[in-house]
Amino acid sequence: MSIIGRIFARPVQPVRVEPSVAAPVACADGPSGTSQPRGWISEGGWGAQSRVKTLPRVSATLAQRHATVFSCCNVIAGDLAKIPLKLYQRREDGQEDRLRDHPAAYLLNVESAPGIPAIVSRYALAYTFALRGNAFAYAPRDGGGELELLDVLNPDAVSVLKSGRERFYDIEDGAGVLRRSPSRTILHLRYMALDGWTGRSPLEVAAESIGLALAGQESAARTVSGTSIRAYINMEDTYEDDEAYRRNARRVRAAIEDPEANGLPLLGMNDKIQRLDLSAAEQELLAARRFDREQIASVYRVPPTKLQILEYGVKANAEQAAIDYLTDCLLHWGKQLEDQYALSLLTQREREGGMFFRHDFDTLLRPTTKERYEAMAKAVGGPFISPNEARVKEGWQPKPGGDDLYPPPNMTRSENQTKDEQDAE
Repeated sequence: MSIIGRIFARPVQPVRVEPSVAAPVACADGPSGTSQPRGWISEGGWGAQSRVKTLPRVSATLAQRHATVFSCCNVIAGDLAKIPLKLYQRREDGQEDRLRDHPAAYLLNVESAPGIPAIVSRYALAYTFALRGNAFAYAPRDGGGELELLDVLNPDAVSVLKSGRERFYDIEDGAGVLRRSPSRTILHLRYMALDGWTGRSPLEVAAESIGLALAGQESAARTVSGTSIRAYINMEDTYEDDEAYRRNARRVRAAIEDPEANGLPLLGMNDKIQRLDLSAAEQELLAARRFDREQIASVYRVPPTKLQILEYGVKANAEQAAIDYLTDCLLHWGKQLEDQYALSLLTQREREGGMFFRHDFDTLLRPTTKERYEAMAKAVGGPFISPNEARVKEGWQPKPGGDDLYPPPNMTRSENQTKDEQDAE
């Protein structure tokens, strides 16, 4: 084929591999799900609109351009992705056993799909979940019912269909194959779903606050760049007709908005510009932007100190700030991910058998070597744990005779002592 033929040739469409699922009613306007993807509209800039029409529309794609929005999502997704997500099974006596050989444990901690590390997939899912309120992954099973892979999906390429209480997803998997999959093969993470199915972005719920932050950022950019001047213009009134007047008005506007003018437009002899912009000091621009950062952080429950807003915390209380971040923020987001992972990646029989996921948050609160050794010494001599249990926690090999608990210093009884000898002591 010639070069021109290749340019104008129609692209080859991927072939659907499954037959279409016939739904009795595909309600496009219902409260639960849509029959067409809304991402390309809402995320492309046509998101939630404030009642103040002059504020910019808020969408996830536009909002993440604000550094604080990106920082909040990045902090939450990064911390939840870098810690182990362990699979446990609770026995009837209340004891919990960690399961290491389950396919879900491997997919979430080692390799989620061929050539894709689990940390990449978990970060993408958590980031999209925090930013958009919806995140998707394709999780098919083999003939024996075992999970094969966890393939993260582009949320813009996912359509949610419904038929009564059943949900179906039109997706394009990582291999470029179009599929219509039932909900049992799709991991659908959803945030603030009023109906249980349709997730909502926290950015669109707080549209006015986020819109103010985006407008303030645009105002700051205009003030710093100096390439745009808000003003009114007095133009000379010596034109032959209205077309000449409008032509000169367009010329003046183009001169003002010219990025190469550096804020110094070239005007006519009798044209005058009266500035309406306020200076950065008059706008209290820095204070306003700091307030925007605090509001966005509160939307995501992220402590200001995690965003390097250090006027609220010093080194002396850094440990307490880390604990507050864990209890107020990460547990809120992490628990939702744990339960939704379990619902999609574990079978009903496995969940009824006591299997569940839990993030290992202890890795975020790891103490210093001195603090760790002092705690181990008190625990071993308590008695609380055996010496070998302490060695295993540190990654060392157990020692012979190290499985016995040390008695407290004031209790040195021996198993060979008689009751009279013990009473004599």
